[in-house]
Amino acid sequence: MRSRLLAPLLLAAAGAACATAPQRPDGQYGLLPVGAPAPDLEAVDANGVTTRLSALRGQPVVVYFYPHDATPGCTTEACAFRDAWDKLKAAHVAVIGVSSQSRESHLAFQKDQHLPFPLVADESGRAQRAYGVPRGLFGDSRVSFLVDASGRVAKVWPDVDPAVHADDVLAAAKALPR
Repeated sequence: MRSRLLAPLLLAAAGAACATAPQRPDGQYGLLPVGAPAPDLEAVDANGVTTRLSALRGQPVVVYFYPHDATPGCTTEACAFRDAWDKLKAAHVAVIGVSSQSRESHLAFQKDQHLPFPLVADESGRAQRAYGVPRGLFGDSRVSFLVDASGRVAKVWPDVDPAVHADDVLAAAKALPR
């Protein structure tokens, strides 16, 4: 009986937690808007190569936030980017994944799934807050940002379908002014 009474309260609390957008360093709430400068990120890939978002200026970059390494939806999304990698490279589009797991977790995920792009270990939540990405029950929400060649947010996907997202990103990147 007690669990029946608590279940709606727990679900309501979980929904409220999922809906709460963090305050960004600029004092605003919610996802970083189109036109805003993209905060810098740094990631080390499975080969030990360091990538900084700022070093990728001059080309579009997708920064995608995902809840957790090696879970079904996150694996589907990462593998979709991996499978579209040749098309993304041909269009000069870079990819950086971000979640709250450790660097070791990311390296294992990259190796297991043969991911050719870096993953940011955002254990402190600094990147998540800078981009205004809500934290859900299981980690960061699934949100993506397309950063244009000048380093500004060109498009935001607040709710991503992991299976088709890579194609959506590629189409949006190709539509950017060159």
